[in-house]
Amino acid sequence: MTISKINAEHYLWGNLCDGWHLVKNNDLSIIHERMPPNTYEARHYHNVSRQFFFVLSGKATLEANGELIELNPQEGYEIPPLVPHQMFNKTNLDVEFIVTSQPNSKGDRVLLEL
Repeated sequence: MTISKINAEHYLWGNLCDGWHLVKNNDLSIIHERMPPNTYEARHYHNVSRQFFFVLSGKATLEANGELIELNPQEGYEIPPLVPHQMFNKTNLDVEFIVTSQPNSKGDRVLLEL
């Protein structure tokens, strides 16, 4: 069966942000996410999970270990385990992206102060 935002398991996170589980296994997670204008994720890191963020539409700002990375459509960035990071949408348009986590990051997230 094919999977998309239409038939994937949906959840809300942060301030009206959306996530759709495209793959949800213990060893791999692929999520399509949407962030409305001027929203952000809590700064955190993962002890074990390695993540890759790939922007589909809009412009995202990813802070990784103190460095700001601007991600345009069709651009991505890899975050190794133990690297503090935070995703921002600093624009007036939605940003949609794919976040791949290996292994699944559920239960592996350590929140940090801003």
